[in-house]
Amino acid sequence: MGYAVVLGEALIDLLDAEQEGRPVFRQEIGGGPLNVAVGVSRLGGAAHFVGSLGDDVLADRIRAFLRDAGVGLAGAVTVPVPTSLAVTTHAGPEPDFRFYGDPPSYGLLTADDLDVALVEGADVLYGGSIVLLCPLVLAAARRAWSLATGLRVFDPNVRPRLLDGPAALVELRRIVAEFAATAHLVKLSAADAALLYPQEPVEGVAAYLRELGAGTVVVTLGADGAVVAAGPDPVRIPAPKVDAVDATGAGDSVMAALIAELLVDGEPAGPAGWQERVAFALRVAGLVCESPGGALSMPTRAEVARRFA
Repeated sequence: MGYAVVLGEALIDLLDAEQEGRPVFRQEIGGGPLNVAVGVSRLGGAAHFVGSLGDDVLADRIRAFLRDAGVGLAGAVTVPVPTSLAVTTHAGPEPDFRFYGDPPSYGLLTADDLDVALVEGADVLYGGSIVLLCPLVLAAARRAWSLATGLRVFDPNVRPRLLDGPAALVELRRIVAEFAATAHLVKLSAADAALLYPQEPVEGVAAYLRELGAGTVVVTLGADGAVVAAGPDPVRIPAPKVDAVDATGAGDSVMAALIAELLVDGEPAGPAGWQERVAFALRVAGLVCESPGGALSMPTRAEVARRFA
């Protein structure tokens, strides 16, 4: 089995919580791409995290967490800034993220920092998320994309709070189209789709991204499952019934499961194979939702098999 390179951000999440009747923030290690790398490793795949990390105690905790999870750090670089914080609050169905740290510790990876051999040797390269809004990392992601010899997977993972007005959204939409056009797999959430392509049904968004050139498109729908566009018509895959307590990292776990399956067996031969893999990924996400803590809740294959026997 080969390995995946996951290029993106790692940071510290401060999650809205309550203790003894008072509001508190629970500290967790986070970042969508970090969650993906940890999820791949927990599911038995080899993953390497590529990105910039700060030079403080919080960054040391991130490194230790990744090492303990079996994620490689050969492609990570240290930058002389404090670790960025993502403060997460809940006032509706979707969490609200506010980011602190300027410059962001995750936004300083340059194209020259890339470990070329590591990227070229990857069976799967993941790109996307909020680092696309950082010019230095966008350039690095473009270089990695051009170096990739394996499968390219993309997740826009949009955070509206980081978009500075309509022009920024237009530019992000252009970047998403650029990466999706040469991706073997694109995974996005219904919230991503609604922000990027307002008034367009998720099936229409999936079809559009495939028209651009994406091989397969998966749109996650939370408790309603996912839409898979891998053949002539998009297909809806239901999510398993679970006792959800925290959806943090659920979408990332879907991507992690799909990457882990790509490392085992490569691309499916047809749409039915993609539908089976998405059904498995939704079981992984369901298990993630049953325990708090994003990256901490990424399960092993044995745990998924036991829960959904």
